Amino acid sequence: MNSPIVRFAPSPTGLIHIGNARVALFNFLFARANHGRFILRFDDTDFARSTEAFARAIESDLAWLSVVPDAIFSQSERSAQYEAAAARLKAAGRLYPCYETPEELEKRRKIQQARGRPPVYDRAALKLSDAERSRLESDGVRPHWRFKLEPDVIEWRDLIRGDSHIDCSALSDPVLIRADGAFLYTLPSVVDDIDMRITHVIRGEDHVTNTAVQIQLFHALAPDAPPPIFAHHNLLVGASGEGLSKRTGSLSLASLRSEGYEPLAVAALATLTGSSDNVHAVRSLAELGARFDLAHVSRNPARFNPADLATLTHRTLALLEFDDVRERLAAHEIVGHKAGPLWRAARGNLERFDDILIWWRVIAGDIVPVREDPSFLAEAAQLLPTEPWDETTWLQWTDSVKTATGRKGRALFHPLRLALTAVGSGPELAALLPLIGRATARRRMID
Repeated sequence: MNSPIVRFAPSPTGLIHIGNARVALFNFLFARANHGRFILRFDDTDFARSTEAFARAIESDLAWLSVVPDAIFSQSERSAQYEAAAARLKAAGRLYPCYETPEELEKRRKIQQARGRPPVYDRAALKLSDAERSRLESDGVRPHWRFKLEPDVIEWRDLIRGDSHIDCSALSDPVLIRADGAFLYTLPSVVDDIDMRITHVIRGEDHVTNTAVQIQLFHALAPDAPPPIFAHHNLLVGASGEGLSKRTGSLSLASLRSEGYEPLAVAALATLTGSSDNVHAVRSLAELGARFDLAHVSRNPARFNPADLATLTHRTLALLEFDDVRERLAAHEIVGHKAGPLWRAARGNLERFDDILIWWRVIAGDIVPVREDPSFLAEAAQLLPTEPWDETTWLQWTDSVKTATGRKGRALFHPLRLALTAVGSGPELAALLPLIGRATARRRMID
Protein backbone atom coordinates (compact mmCIF):
# COMPACT_ATOMS: atom_id res chain seq x y z
CA MET A 1 0.00 0.00 0.00
CA ASN A 2 1.23 3.49 -0.83
CA SER A 3 1.35 5.83 2.14
CA PRO A 4 -2.32 6.61 2.87
CA ILE A 5 -3.72 10.03 3.65
CA VAL A 6 -6.79 10.02 5.89
CA ARG A 7 -8.84 12.65 7.65
CA PHE A 8 -11.05 13.18 10.67
CA ALA A 9 -13.58 15.93 9.98
CA PRO A 10 -15.60 16.86 13.08
CA SER A 11 -17.97 19.80 13.27
CA PRO A 12 -16.89 22.13 16.11
CA THR A 13 -20.46 22.51 17.32
CA GLY A 14 -20.04 20.62 20.59
CA LEU A 15 -17.77 18.34 22.57
CA ILE A 16 -16.78 15.15 20.79
CA HIS A 17 -17.96 11.89 22.33
CA ILE A 18 -16.57 8.39 22.38
CA GLY A 19 -18.18 7.59 19.01
CA ASN A 20 -16.37 10.52 17.40
CA ALA A 21 -13.16 9.37 19.07
CA ARG A 22 -13.68 5.94 17.49
CA VAL A 23 -13.65 7.51 14.01
CA ALA A 24 -10.54 9.55 14.83
CA LEU A 25 -8.73 6.52 16.25
CA PHE A 26 -9.61 4.27 13.30
CA ASN A 27 -8.15 6.84 10.93
CA PHE A 28 -5.12 7.70 13.05
CA LEU A 29 -4.16 4.07 13.76
CA PHE A 30 -4.65 3.12 10.12
CA ALA A 31 -2.41 5.99 9.00
CA ARG A 32 0.32 5.22 11.52
CA ALA A 33 0.28 1.49 10.80
CA ASN A 34 0.80 2.22 7.10
CA HIS A 35 3.25 5.14 7.44
CA GLY A 36 0.64 7.61 6.23
CA ARG A 37 -0.69 11.04 7.19
CA PHE A 38 -3.61 11.96 9.44
CA ILE A 39 -5.39 15.26 8.80
CA LEU A 40 -7.71 17.01 11.24
CA ARG A 41 -10.23 18.99 9.20
CA PHE A 42 -12.85 21.12 10.91
CA ASP A 43 -16.23 21.06 9.17
CA ASP A 44 -17.08 24.55 10.39
CA THR A 45 -19.21 25.89 7.56
CA ASP A 46 -22.18 26.09 9.95
CA PHE A 47 -21.23 29.57 11.13
CA ALA A 48 -24.18 29.84 13.49
CA ARG A 49 -23.18 26.83 15.61
CA SER A 50 -19.45 26.34 15.06
CA THR A 51 -17.14 27.97 17.60
CA GLU A 52 -13.42 28.37 18.04
CA ALA A 53 -13.78 27.17 21.62
CA PHE A 54 -15.21 23.83 20.49
CA ALA A 55 -12.45 23.48 17.87
CA ARG A 56 -9.77 23.98 20.52
CA ALA A 57 -11.57 21.54 22.84
CA ILE A 58 -11.55 18.90 20.10
CA GLU A 59 -7.81 19.38 19.59
CA SER A 60 -7.29 19.05 23.35
CA ASP A 61 -9.39 15.89 23.56
CA LEU A 62 -7.47 14.30 20.67
CA ALA A 63 -4.15 15.26 22.27
CA TRP A 64 -5.32 13.59 25.49
CA LEU A 65 -5.74 10.39 23.46
CA SER A 66 -2.26 10.98 21.91
CA VAL A 67 -3.90 11.47 18.51
CA VAL A 68 -1.67 14.12 16.95
CA PRO A 69 -2.62 15.37 13.46
CA ASP A 70 -0.03 15.93 10.76
CA ALA A 71 -2.00 18.94 9.50
CA ILE A 72 -5.06 20.95 10.56
CA PHE A 73 -7.48 22.72 8.22
CA SER A 74 -10.70 24.67 8.65
CA GLN A 75 -13.34 24.58 5.95
CA SER A 76 -14.39 28.12 6.84
CA GLU A 77 -11.11 29.29 5.28
CA ARG A 78 -11.71 27.48 1.98
CA SER A 79 -14.94 29.05 0.70
CA ALA A 80 -13.27 30.17 -2.56
CA GLN A 81 -12.47 26.55 -3.46
CA TYR A 82 -16.09 25.50 -2.85
CA GLU A 83 -17.44 28.41 -4.89
CA ALA A 84 -15.19 27.43 -7.79
CA ALA A 85 -16.32 23.81 -7.61
CA ALA A 86 -19.98 24.89 -7.51
CA ALA A 87 -19.46 27.07 -10.59
CA ARG A 88 -18.00 24.12 -12.49
CA LEU A 89 -20.95 21.92 -11.54
CA LYS A 90 -23.42 24.61 -12.58
CA ALA A 91 -21.68 25.05 -15.91
CA ALA A 92 -21.85 21.28 -16.48
CA GLY A 93 -25.57 21.18 -15.67
CA ARG A 94 -25.01 19.02 -12.59
CA LEU A 95 -25.96 21.69 -10.03
CA TYR A 96 -29.39 23.23 -10.55
CA PRO A 97 -31.53 25.79 -8.66
CA CYS A 98 -34.67 24.76 -6.81
CA TYR A 99 -37.32 27.05 -5.32
CA GLU A 100 -39.62 24.86 -3.26
CA THR A 101 -40.13 25.72 0.40
CA PRO A 102 -39.64 23.02 3.05
CA GLU A 103 -43.42 22.95 3.49
CA GLU A 104 -43.98 22.32 -0.22
CA LEU A 105 -41.40 19.53 -0.26
CA GLU A 106 -42.95 17.89 2.78
CA LYS A 107 -46.40 18.00 1.17
CA ARG A 108 -45.04 16.32 -1.97
CA ARG A 109 -43.35 13.62 0.08
CA LYS A 110 -46.58 12.80 1.87
CA ILE A 111 -48.46 12.58 -1.42
CA GLN A 112 -45.82 10.23 -2.86
CA GLN A 113 -45.92 8.04 0.23
CA ALA A 114 -49.72 7.93 0.14
CA ARG A 115 -49.49 6.68 -3.44
CA GLY A 116 -46.98 4.00 -2.43
CA ARG A 117 -44.07 5.72 -4.13
CA PRO A 118 -40.64 6.41 -2.61
CA PRO A 119 -40.36 10.02 -1.38
CA VAL A 120 -37.73 10.99 -3.97
CA TYR A 121 -37.46 14.57 -5.21
CA ASP A 122 -39.31 14.80 -8.53
CA ARG A 123 -36.93 17.31 -10.16
CA ALA A 124 -39.78 19.71 -10.74
CA ALA A 125 -37.31 22.60 -10.69
CA LEU A 126 -35.71 21.33 -13.90
CA LYS A 127 -39.02 21.86 -15.69
CA LEU A 128 -39.12 25.57 -14.88
CA SER A 129 -38.55 27.98 -17.74
CA ASP A 130 -36.07 30.83 -17.56
CA ALA A 131 -38.99 33.21 -17.25
CA GLU A 132 -40.47 31.26 -14.34
CA ARG A 133 -37.16 31.22 -12.52
CA SER A 134 -36.69 34.95 -13.10
CA ARG A 135 -40.18 35.65 -11.77
CA LEU A 136 -39.56 33.61 -8.61
CA GLU A 137 -36.27 35.36 -7.95
CA SER A 138 -37.77 38.79 -8.59
CA ASP A 139 -40.37 37.88 -5.96
CA GLY A 140 -37.51 37.36 -3.50
CA VAL A 141 -37.38 33.56 -3.60
CA ARG A 142 -33.78 32.49 -3.26
CA PRO A 143 -32.96 29.05 -4.65
CA HIS A 144 -31.23 26.16 -3.00
CA TRP A 145 -29.05 24.06 -5.27
CA ARG A 146 -29.27 20.33 -5.89
CA PHE A 147 -26.73 17.98 -7.44
CA LYS A 148 -28.22 16.06 -10.36
CA LEU A 149 -27.47 12.39 -9.81
CA GLU A 150 -26.93 10.01 -12.70
CA PRO A 151 -29.33 7.03 -12.42
CA ASP A 152 -26.41 4.65 -11.96
CA VAL A 153 -25.70 1.85 -9.53
CA ILE A 154 -22.55 2.93 -7.72
CA GLU A 155 -20.35 0.04 -6.64
CA TRP A 156 -17.28 0.02 -4.43
CA ARG A 157 -15.18 -2.43 -2.47
CA ASP A 158 -15.55 -1.42 1.16
CA LEU A 159 -12.64 -2.36 3.44
CA ILE A 160 -15.10 -3.37 6.17
CA ARG A 161 -18.43 -4.10 4.48
CA GLY A 162 -16.97 -5.78 1.41
CA ASP A 163 -18.65 -5.40 -1.98
CA SER A 164 -21.18 -2.59 -1.66
CA HIS A 165 -23.56 -0.78 -3.99
CA ILE A 166 -26.21 1.93 -3.98
CA ASP A 167 -28.81 2.48 -6.73
CA CYS A 168 -28.79 6.26 -7.18
CA SER A 169 -32.07 6.19 -9.08
CA ALA A 170 -33.70 5.58 -5.69
CA LEU A 171 -32.14 8.70 -4.16
CA SER A 172 -33.22 12.31 -4.17
CA ASP A 173 -30.82 14.74 -5.75
CA PRO A 174 -28.99 16.06 -2.67
CA VAL A 175 -29.00 19.72 -1.71
CA LEU A 176 -25.42 21.00 -1.77
CA ILE A 177 -26.06 24.72 -1.22
CA ARG A 178 -28.80 26.16 0.96
CA ALA A 179 -30.91 29.14 0.00
CA ASP A 180 -28.80 31.37 2.23
CA GLY A 181 -25.71 30.37 0.24
CA ALA A 182 -24.25 28.10 2.94
CA PHE A 183 -22.58 24.91 1.78
CA LEU A 184 -23.83 21.66 3.23
CA TYR A 185 -21.45 18.88 4.23
CA THR A 186 -21.18 16.99 0.95
CA LEU A 187 -19.61 19.45 -1.47
CA PRO A 188 -16.87 20.85 0.83
CA SER A 189 -16.01 17.33 1.94
CA VAL A 190 -15.43 16.08 -1.61
CA VAL A 191 -13.56 19.22 -2.68
CA ASP A 192 -11.28 18.91 0.35
CA ASP A 193 -10.74 15.19 -0.21
CA ILE A 194 -9.65 15.93 -3.79
CA ASP A 195 -7.40 18.86 -2.87
CA MET A 196 -5.84 17.05 0.09
CA ARG A 197 -5.42 13.84 -1.91
CA ILE A 198 -7.27 11.75 0.63
CA THR A 199 -6.72 8.10 -0.24
CA HIS A 200 -8.99 6.42 2.31
CA VAL A 201 -12.23 7.57 3.93
CA ILE A 202 -12.86 5.65 7.15
CA ARG A 203 -16.13 6.59 8.83
CA GLY A 204 -19.35 5.32 10.38
CA GLU A 205 -21.85 3.21 8.48
CA ASP A 206 -24.42 5.99 8.74
CA HIS A 207 -22.57 7.54 5.77
CA VAL A 208 -22.97 4.56 3.42
CA THR A 209 -25.66 6.21 1.28
CA ASN A 210 -23.61 9.43 1.19
CA THR A 211 -20.80 7.44 -0.38
CA ALA A 212 -22.68 6.87 -3.61
CA VAL A 213 -23.43 10.58 -3.89
CA GLN A 214 -19.85 11.51 -3.10
CA ILE A 215 -18.42 9.06 -5.63
CA GLN A 216 -20.56 10.74 -8.30
CA LEU A 217 -19.24 14.11 -7.12
CA PHE A 218 -15.66 12.82 -7.29
CA HIS A 219 -16.23 11.73 -10.88
CA ALA A 220 -17.79 15.10 -11.74
CA LEU A 221 -15.03 17.23 -10.19
CA ALA A 222 -11.97 15.02 -10.70
CA PRO A 223 -12.82 12.67 -13.59
CA ASP A 224 -9.21 11.63 -14.14
CA ALA A 225 -8.52 10.62 -10.52
CA PRO A 226 -9.91 7.58 -8.69
CA PRO A 227 -12.12 8.31 -5.67
CA PRO A 228 -10.82 7.33 -2.23
CA ILE A 229 -11.13 3.82 -0.87
CA PHE A 230 -13.99 3.67 1.62
CA ALA A 231 -14.39 1.80 4.90
CA HIS A 232 -17.64 2.08 6.87
CA HIS A 233 -17.46 0.77 10.41
CA ASN A 234 -20.22 -0.11 12.85
CA LEU A 235 -21.40 2.61 15.21
CA LEU A 236 -20.93 2.81 18.93
CA VAL A 237 -24.12 2.95 20.95
CA GLY A 238 -24.62 3.35 24.69
CA ALA A 239 -24.92 0.43 27.06
CA SER A 240 -28.73 0.45 26.60
CA GLY A 241 -28.51 0.73 22.83
CA GLU A 242 -29.10 4.48 22.67
CA GLY A 243 -27.32 6.60 20.09
CA LEU A 244 -24.57 9.02 21.05
CA SER A 245 -24.90 12.75 20.47
CA LYS A 246 -22.64 15.76 20.84
CA ARG A 247 -25.69 17.85 21.63
CA THR A 248 -26.61 15.78 24.69
CA GLY A 249 -23.00 15.33 25.82
CA SER A 250 -23.34 11.53 25.74
CA LEU A 251 -20.04 10.00 26.86
CA SER A 252 -18.05 13.07 25.90
CA LEU A 253 -14.29 12.71 26.11
CA ALA A 254 -14.25 15.71 28.43
CA SER A 255 -16.52 13.88 30.90
CA LEU A 256 -14.53 10.65 30.70
CA ARG A 257 -11.35 12.63 31.26
CA SER A 258 -12.79 14.42 34.30
CA GLU A 259 -13.85 11.07 35.77
CA GLY A 260 -10.23 9.95 35.77
CA TYR A 261 -10.31 7.22 33.15
CA GLU A 262 -7.01 6.52 31.42
CA PRO A 263 -6.82 7.78 27.84
CA LEU A 264 -5.28 4.50 26.72
CA ALA A 265 -8.18 2.62 28.27
CA VAL A 266 -10.65 4.89 26.47
CA ALA A 267 -8.75 4.41 23.20
CA ALA A 268 -8.60 0.63 23.53
CA LEU A 269 -12.28 0.29 24.40
CA ALA A 270 -13.38 2.71 21.66
CA THR A 271 -11.27 0.92 19.05
CA LEU A 272 -11.69 -2.76 19.91
CA THR A 273 -15.34 -2.78 21.02
CA GLY A 274 -17.41 -4.27 18.23
CA SER A 275 -14.57 -6.22 16.67
CA SER A 276 -13.36 -9.81 16.74
CA ASP A 277 -10.40 -8.74 18.90
CA ASN A 278 -10.63 -9.04 22.66
CA VAL A 279 -10.59 -5.72 24.46
CA HIS A 280 -7.31 -5.54 26.35
CA ALA A 281 -5.10 -2.99 28.07
CA VAL A 282 -2.19 -1.49 26.14
CA ARG A 283 0.86 0.58 27.06
CA SER A 284 0.73 2.86 24.02
CA LEU A 285 -1.26 3.76 20.93
CA ALA A 286 1.56 2.19 18.91
CA GLU A 287 0.82 -1.15 20.59
CA LEU A 288 -2.92 -0.70 19.95
CA GLY A 289 -2.23 0.21 16.33
CA ALA A 290 -0.08 -2.87 15.80
CA ARG A 291 -3.08 -5.05 16.69
CA PHE A 292 -5.74 -2.96 14.96
CA ASP A 293 -7.19 -4.34 11.72
CA LEU A 294 -10.19 -2.98 9.84
CA ALA A 295 -10.95 -6.51 8.66
CA HIS A 296 -11.73 -7.48 12.27
CA VAL A 297 -14.50 -4.89 12.69
CA SER A 298 -17.96 -6.39 13.05
CA ARG A 299 -21.03 -5.39 11.03
CA ASN A 300 -23.20 -5.33 14.18
CA PRO A 301 -23.68 -2.24 16.41
CA ALA A 302 -21.00 -1.96 19.09
CA ARG A 303 -22.27 -1.40 22.63
CA PHE A 304 -20.01 0.82 24.70
CA ASN A 305 -20.40 0.28 28.45
CA PRO A 306 -18.65 2.98 30.53
CA ALA A 307 -18.52 0.51 33.41
CA ASP A 308 -15.90 -1.43 31.44
CA LEU A 309 -13.65 1.63 31.56
CA ALA A 310 -13.07 1.24 35.28
CA THR A 311 -11.66 -2.26 34.90
CA LEU A 312 -9.66 -1.34 31.81
CA THR A 313 -8.23 1.76 33.49
CA HIS A 314 -7.05 -0.37 36.41
CA ARG A 315 -5.44 -2.88 34.04
CA THR A 316 -3.85 -0.13 31.98
CA LEU A 317 -2.24 1.51 35.01
CA ALA A 318 -0.87 -1.86 36.11
CA LEU A 319 0.90 -2.18 32.72
CA LEU A 320 2.55 1.24 32.68
CA GLU A 321 6.22 1.52 33.52
CA PHE A 322 7.73 4.40 35.46
CA ASP A 323 9.08 6.00 32.29
CA ASP A 324 5.54 6.01 30.89
CA VAL A 325 4.28 8.15 33.77
CA ARG A 326 7.38 10.03 34.94
CA GLU A 327 6.13 13.40 33.67
CA ARG A 328 2.63 12.87 35.03
CA LEU A 329 4.06 12.03 38.46
CA ALA A 330 6.29 15.09 38.37
CA ALA A 331 3.23 17.24 37.65
CA HIS A 332 1.94 16.03 41.05
CA GLU A 333 5.37 16.75 42.62
CA ILE A 334 6.09 13.05 42.96
CA VAL A 335 9.81 13.16 42.25
CA GLY A 336 13.09 11.93 43.61
CA HIS A 337 14.56 8.50 44.24
CA LYS A 338 11.33 7.19 45.81
CA ALA A 339 9.09 7.99 42.82
CA GLY A 340 10.07 5.01 40.66
CA PRO A 341 9.96 2.36 43.40
CA LEU A 342 6.62 3.74 44.60
CA TRP A 343 5.10 3.53 41.12
CA ARG A 344 6.24 -0.05 40.67
CA ALA A 345 4.87 -0.95 44.10
CA ALA A 346 1.51 0.79 43.81
CA ARG A 347 0.52 0.62 40.12
CA GLY A 348 -1.32 -2.69 40.48
CA ASN A 349 -3.51 -1.20 43.23
CA LEU A 350 -4.65 1.96 41.44
CA GLU A 351 -8.22 2.46 40.26
CA ARG A 352 -7.39 5.94 38.93
CA PHE A 353 -4.02 7.54 38.33
CA ASP A 354 -4.56 10.12 41.07
CA ASP A 355 -4.77 7.28 43.61
CA ILE A 356 -0.97 7.33 43.55
CA LEU A 357 -1.21 10.47 45.72
CA ILE A 358 -2.57 8.33 48.55
CA TRP A 359 0.52 6.17 48.53
CA TRP A 360 2.86 9.12 48.05
CA ARG A 361 1.49 10.53 51.30
CA VAL A 362 2.00 7.15 52.93
CA ILE A 363 5.72 7.09 52.14
CA ALA A 364 6.58 10.78 52.01
CA GLY A 365 3.94 12.72 53.92
CA ASP A 366 1.91 12.84 57.08
CA ILE A 367 -0.88 10.38 57.76
CA VAL A 368 -2.94 9.59 60.82
CA PRO A 369 -1.93 6.03 61.75
CA VAL A 370 -4.54 3.61 63.02
CA ARG A 371 -3.30 1.87 66.18
CA GLU A 372 -5.60 -1.07 66.91
CA ASP A 373 -3.33 -2.69 69.52
CA PRO A 374 -0.84 -0.21 71.02
CA SER A 375 0.97 -2.74 73.20
CA PHE A 376 1.56 -5.09 70.28
CA LEU A 377 2.73 -2.20 68.10
CA ALA A 378 5.13 -1.03 70.79
CA GLU A 379 6.66 -4.51 70.99
CA ALA A 380 6.90 -4.71 67.20
CA ALA A 381 8.56 -1.28 67.05
CA GLN A 382 11.29 -2.47 69.38
CA LEU A 383 12.09 -5.24 66.89
CA LEU A 384 12.53 -2.97 63.86
CA PRO A 385 15.83 -3.85 62.15
CA THR A 386 18.53 -1.26 61.66
CA GLU A 387 18.85 0.35 58.25
CA PRO A 388 19.59 0.12 55.34
CA TRP A 389 16.35 -1.57 54.38
CA ASP A 390 15.35 -3.37 51.21
CA GLU A 391 12.46 -5.59 50.09
CA THR A 392 13.65 -8.44 52.32
CA THR A 393 13.29 -6.33 55.47
CA TRP A 394 9.55 -6.81 55.83
CA LEU A 395 9.82 -10.59 55.99
CA GLN A 396 12.80 -10.49 58.38
CA TRP A 397 10.99 -8.10 60.70
CA THR A 398 7.60 -9.86 60.70
CA ASP A 399 9.32 -13.21 61.30
CA SER A 400 10.97 -11.79 64.39
CA VAL A 401 7.67 -10.24 65.57
CA LYS A 402 5.92 -13.56 65.00
CA THR A 403 8.50 -15.39 67.08
CA ALA A 404 8.34 -12.83 69.89
CA THR A 405 4.57 -12.50 70.10
CA GLY A 406 3.24 -15.78 68.78
CA ARG A 407 0.97 -13.91 66.36
CA LYS A 408 0.43 -14.97 62.79
CA GLY A 409 -1.80 -14.28 59.79
CA ARG A 410 -4.20 -11.37 60.03
CA ALA A 411 -3.54 -10.85 63.74
CA LEU A 412 0.10 -10.22 62.88
CA PHE A 413 -0.07 -8.29 59.62
CA HIS A 414 -3.26 -6.24 59.80
CA PRO A 415 -2.33 -4.07 62.84
CA LEU A 416 1.06 -3.37 61.29
CA ARG A 417 -0.47 -2.31 57.97
CA LEU A 418 -3.00 -0.03 59.67
CA ALA A 419 -0.30 1.67 61.71
CA LEU A 420 2.12 2.06 58.80
CA THR A 421 -0.34 3.12 56.09
CA ALA A 422 -3.66 3.99 57.83
CA VAL A 423 -5.56 1.75 55.38
CA GLY A 424 -6.40 -1.92 55.55
CA SER A 425 -5.22 -2.99 52.09
CA GLY A 426 -2.92 -1.86 49.35
CA PRO A 427 0.50 -2.49 47.83
CA GLU A 428 2.83 -5.08 49.28
CA LEU A 429 4.43 -3.78 52.45
CA ALA A 430 7.67 -5.47 51.45
CA ALA A 431 7.95 -2.76 48.79
CA LEU A 432 6.53 0.11 50.85
CA LEU A 433 8.44 -0.39 54.09
CA PRO A 434 11.89 0.62 52.74
CA LEU A 435 10.28 3.75 51.25
CA ILE A 436 8.63 4.65 54.58
CA GLY A 437 11.91 4.28 56.46
CA ARG A 438 12.70 3.23 60.03
CA ALA A 439 12.16 6.55 61.79
CA THR A 440 8.75 7.12 60.25
CA ALA A 441 7.67 3.51 60.78
CA ARG A 442 8.62 3.67 64.46
CA ARG A 443 6.87 7.00 64.98
CA ARG A 444 3.65 5.69 63.42
CA MET A 445 3.59 2.73 65.78
CA ILE A 446 4.47 4.28 69.13
CA ASP A 447 4.35 8.10 68.85
